[in-house]
Amino acid sequence: MLDLKNLGTVDLYGLLGILITATDADIRKAYRKKALECHPDKNPDNPKAAELFHDLSKALEILSDESARAAYNRVIEAKKAAELRNQQLDSKRQKLKADLEERERQANLNQARRQTYSTVAKSPEDALRDEIERLRKEGFKLLQEEQELMQKQLQEERVKMNSKWDSAQHRIKIKWSASKGDTSNGGYTKELLEKFLHKYGDIVVLVMSPKKNGSALVEFKTQDAAEMAVSYEKGRMENPLTLEWVGDPPKSRNNPSGSSTISDSDYESLVLRQMRQAEERKRLIEEMLKEDRDES
Repeated sequence: MLDLKNLGTVDLYGLLGILITATDADIRKAYRKKALECHPDKNPDNPKAAELFHDLSKALEILSDESARAAYNRVIEAKKAAELRNQQLDSKRQKLKADLEERERQANLNQARRQTYSTVAKSPEDALRDEIERLRKEGFKLLQEEQELMQKQLQEERVKMNSKWDSAQHRIKIKWSASKGDTSNGGYTKELLEKFLHKYGDIVVLVMSPKKNGSALVEFKTQDAAEMAVSYEKGRMENPLTLEWVGDPPKSRNNPSGSSTISDSDYESLVLRQMRQAEERKRLIEEMLKEDRDES
């Protein structure tokens, strides 16, 4: 988490992934992108996400305020200048420099004490701390607006996803064996499941469980495709799939009881049709190759 007392050691621009010359619009755009990626709602199992989200908010708060940003820039510019000076001095000159700075500091302090009518000059670090305290007391409307906008966007995403599944009529839950901590997820990937299921018909959406616990959800475009998948698909022999309807099975058009009307002949017809299509593709490829040989 950001150390507000030592912000000179923190690269706020680097945290947002922007240059020091970035405009206010650039700052807000960069904050919105990174904050959405690490939002705690999207990363419930990552404790560092909340910390990074907090740091990004503080960076936005400071860099979007003209006075606070100017104070922060002075701090990092002073730090860079000091580092450059230190690199140019050898050990003897370092000590001479330290002695000279101490005498200058004492002289400035004595002068400030004598000038009771004026305020003591502040270091860049002190000025930055004052700006941060001012922002804390005044509140920060921009940050609040961004977070409200982000919450609204997240809510819209959740509503969109929920409505997509609520409106679906051909939803199937898929399960298979996958032990805890198995990075291969029982040998199943989204691509492999799509390969198994696509032969029954068009897939609207397939969602893998993010917990890698051997489960997924799929929605088919047609009821016939979904029924055939439930009836026939077993997946890999060494780790078979179990497919079942999400909720009650939809009522078949020709069977109000809800039981499947898909017969073995339907599945055989589908397989034969796919085999014919594969043979047709093979024949066309051979013809094209033959024509190429004849022309050469």
